[in-house]
Amino acid sequence: MSTVFKALADPTRRRILQLLKAGPLGAGEIADQFPISKSTLSAHFAVLREAGLVGSEKSGKTVTYWLNATVLEEALLAFASALDLNVAPGPSGAPALKPAERRS
Repeated sequence: MSTVFKALADPTRRRILQLLKAGPLGAGEIADQFPISKSTLSAHFAVLREAGLVGSEKSGKTVTYWLNATVLEEALLAFASALDLNVAPGPSGAPALKPAERRS
């Protein structure tokens, strides 16, 4: 749970997650949205992947990222439970799928 909140602590990483909410994006498409170097952005992707918040797939020179909202939901529910906030989970989400496995 702490790796998820560490990942969420940075505004750039939160913005990446917001972009991925609409669907999978290539690393270049995401990079176009930020005034930072690609190496810095790559470090942000690494933190998000380590936390399980995004998945990625490399095809040739292109890396595609997608949101894994299930991990975020589980972390938030665990946090709410730790604080005894009595929050009930919503419908169970499916595990993150690679873009080719997603339904349209």
